[in-house]
Amino acid sequence: MSVALMWEARAAEGRGPELLDWARAQALAGEPLRRETFRAPQDRVLVITWWDAAPDAALPELPEPPGELVTRPPHRWRFESLGEG
Repeated sequence: MSVALMWEARAAEGRGPELLDWARAQALAGEPLRRETFRAPQDRVLVITWWDAAPDAALPELPEPPGELVTRPPHRWRFESLGEG
C-alpha cells in the first residue's frame, strides 16, 4: 500500500527562497519511495513524500520550520493511494 504525506507552508514576505532551501535540507528518519519539492505563487513550498506503508503507519514528517520563515504553521495531509485510473 502506498501513502503520500504532503507538507505545505507559506513563507514570510521575501523569505520564499530561504524556506525552499530549508525544506530541501531536511533529512527524514527513513527513506521514502519518492520525495518531490514544489514552489508556488505567494512563496508557498510543498513537499510530498511517498511511503510503502499502511495509511495509519507512524511515518517521519518534516519538522516545523523556524517561525521567522513562515506566516503560519505548515499544513499537513496524508493520502492513501487508490491506484491509477
